Amino acid sequence: MNTLNTKAFAGLLFLTIVMAALLFIPAWTIDYWQAWVLLGVFAGSSLAITIYLMKKDPKLLDRRIYAGPISEKAWSQKIIQSITFVMFLAILVVPALDHRLHWSTVPLFVIIAGDVFVAAGFLIVFLVYKENSFASATVEIYPGQKVVSTGLYAHVRHPMYMGGCILIIGMPLALGSWWGVLVYFVFMPALLWRLFDEEKLLEKNLSGYIEYKNKVRYRLVPFVW
Repeated sequence: MNTLNTKAFAGLLFLTIVMAALLFIPAWTIDYWQAWVLLGVFAGSSLAITIYLMKKDPKLLDRRIYAGPISEKAWSQKIIQSITFVMFLAILVVPALDHRLHWSTVPLFVIIAGDVFVAAGFLIVFLVYKENSFASATVEIYPGQKVVSTGLYAHVRHPMYMGGCILIIGMPLALGSWWGVLVYFVFMPALLWRLFDEEKLLEKNLSGYIEYKNKVRYRLVPFVW
């Protein structure tokens, strides 16, 4: 196994362990089946995508390994990533506390729908990866990068963020927490800030992006916005 693949597997294992700790420690129990199911869906989907990238697009895998505030170059993105990092933690911890203190009563079908949303979000992310080999975890322009206007990009300008929104709203639902959903709405302004900031960079530095932007009018939701 090469170094890149080792880093990818190690990163995924570390993320899974951290997520488990953020769920089971605040909940103060491992008798939390919603958390086990979510971890399975999240880790399983992440592993499937990682293996695909290892085989089909190792360059993209390398671009996705380094993420977070430290990896960003622009200060605005460092701030945005710091906010989203905190929100990701909260989207796990708040539902765990909710489970422990019994704040919410969420129907089973909503919990199942949440897991479906998480899987659907990962599927959208996977389709983006197949279409765009420059879908980096950081906001920057790479040598040889071109505008992608096929696949999901023919319908919305930011399908990666669309998939992320679906995935993240699914997590608190899958964990059986209405209070966790509130964290999602706190998270959204940071995501929109990142989206607008990225568009400015692309307009300025990526040839053909303005024409693409004029052609594809919707950012996140087809026929809506």
